[in-house]
Amino acid sequence: MASIAVYSVKGGVGKTTFAVNLAWCAASISRRETLLWDLDASNGSGFLMGIDPKKKRNAESVFDLDRTPRKLIRKTDYPNLHLLPADESIRSLDRQFSRIGKRKRLAKIAAGLRKDYDRIIFDCPPVLNEVSAQVMRVADLVIVPLPPSPLSTRALKQVVEEVKGSGKSHPPILPVMSMIDMRRNLHKDARAANPKWPVIPLASAVEQCAVEQKPVGVFAPRSPAARAFAQLWTAIERKLAKG
Repeated sequence: MASIAVYSVKGGVGKTTFAVNLAWCAASISRRETLLWDLDASNGSGFLMGIDPKKKRNAESVFDLDRTPRKLIRKTDYPNLHLLPADESIRSLDRQFSRIGKRKRLAKIAAGLRKDYDRIIFDCPPVLNEVSAQVMRVADLVIVPLPPSPLSTRALKQVVEEVKGSGKSHPPILPVMSMIDMRRNLHKDARAANPKWPVIPLASAVEQCAVEQKPVGVFAPRSPAARAFAQLWTAIERKLAKG
């Protein structure tokens, strides 16, 4: 099993859209048994999948010492793809981790899911807190969506510093330029400054994910955005294969 974290230090950069579309690529293109684990209190991944969390059990309950995440995992409409949804209870996890005194609780839960899943995609909180720090300790790769701006390199350095601060070692980081429009000079300059970064274009198909509540590869499989996510997933698989 490999774990991929989609992380950003701020909202509005396409983090959740990345997580959902990459999870779909893992399940549909690579045909991996995939779990999309939403750790953002807004439940954006669940919304984009058309799945609401069950009210009887909240998202933080998966971290209780006597609970199993399997009771919270939901099937999606797509083969090989399951969702562990979030809700507002995620906001109290820092306090819960402190109460149970477990800095490796998430890693232990993820290890228990190895026999069920080939890939876990984490939709991280848009801040570095104890939750995201625990994700960084278990992730094999961190995907960082960055908007096309002269500040992108600076933003990436900030992410690297925060990820490094989560522990003595940290997983490889793959920056991805998101929402790029090559008709704009600013975007061209940002692309020229970072030519090796993968790119997800600014496209109406990506925006429609929230309207359709589906991954872009489902309703617009021939669109440039769908091809870009597929290419990004191929690059991720290659990076994981290299170790």
